[in-house]
Amino acid sequence: MQQAIAPGVAPAALHRVSHRTGFWLVAYSFTVVMGFSALPTPLYALYAAKDRFSSLVITLVFAVYVVGVIASLLLVGHVSDQYGRRRVLLPATAISALAGAVFIVSPTLPALITGRFLSGIAVGLMTTAATAHLGELHHQHRPDASPTRARLVAVAANLGGIGLGPLIAGVLAQFAPDPLQVPYLVEEALLTIAVVTLAVAPETVTPRSPSVPYRPQRLAVPRAARGRFALAALAGFVAFGVFGLFTSLAPGLLSRTLGQSSPALAGAVAFSVFAAAAIAQITSRSLEVRRSLAIGLVALVVGLAVLAVGTWTAGLAVFATGGVLTGAGAGLVFNGALVTTIDIAPPGSRAEVLAGFFVASYAGLAVPVVALGAIGPLVSAPVEVTGFGAVSIALLVPTVARLMVRPRGVVR
Repeated sequence: MQQAIAPGVAPAALHRVSHRTGFWLVAYSFTVVMGFSALPTPLYALYAAKDRFSSLVITLVFAVYVVGVIASLLLVGHVSDQYGRRRVLLPATAISALAGAVFIVSPTLPALITGRFLSGIAVGLMTTAATAHLGELHHQHRPDASPTRARLVAVAANLGGIGLGPLIAGVLAQFAPDPLQVPYLVEEALLTIAVVTLAVAPETVTPRSPSVPYRPQRLAVPRAARGRFALAALAGFVAFGVFGLFTSLAPGLLSRTLGQSSPALAGAVAFSVFAAAAIAQITSRSLEVRRSLAIGLVALVVGLAVLAVGTWTAGLAVFATGGVLTGAGAGLVFNGALVTTIDIAPPGSRAEVLAGFFVASYAGLAVPVVALGAIGPLVSAPVEVTGFGAVSIALLVPTVARLMVRPRGVVR
């Protein structure tokens, strides 16, 4: 007689490795795909010099990537709830590898646009499925343990990967031959390993009946929690807006304002921002969410002010310090918003709710960057950065203040 399988739990026959090992394999793959998503950051200036296009074109290329992410989140970001985590993570990684092949075959503007769109599709697939998968693998390995480690690893893989990509690309572009080819070749090797590791990772979701009709993403949040979800989504929007500044426009700011055009330096600055975000989350893991949000808000406000001073004074050390403080603050705010979203997500629709949260976050990655790219030719870089900081602070302070208020019936 066939043994019944509990809903949401995969049959044991599908477990190729232990849940503990699978947890780290998924974390590796998550990191690599996110790293690839930010790989072109220090290379944009090289593309611009090669094809003689403006900073506005770079902004639009970045926007194409975000369009890919949001389209993926809306259309298929939730399907791992229905079809299984691994069945979504494998195609996501393969699409990233395809995007890398496009970059390698043709280092031109049309190929850059195509590759960035494909990369966005992969990130939209990967982000929600991997975040949910890590939480489930951790729970099945240690059912009585706190979910804190899974949440930290998910955010660290997300943000840490985005930081590692520009660092690797910048160093290779600075010191290796053929800077528009070698970084992608290295990343292709890492993505190939990721595909192999995902193939042996355990599944945590039993696929539903094929007769269940497909539907696009919808917001599956309990009515009573929608207010907190909206606050978390807005906090994610602003935090990702800060990250977008460093993954798209920072190399141009370094060149225009500080006279620094080194790809390695651009990659190192981007890495320091995201490394600060990951480290801040790891070191604050014992803090309750409210205190973490408060510290993050203060660090972000101070960091944006220091960043503006760095652009006005053309001081590289001040600019970099502002980037680190801003990254740490944005990381803590984003982590608090993500934890809030996970806490209010129904177990059977976790990826669906996360997809909604990440749609808002990635919209924040695009909207401010496109606005800055549009006004960039009209105002100086210091005015641009100062205005960005002022708007970000005005949005974030009341949002985080309300998010820090405990909902009724919640003790933590």
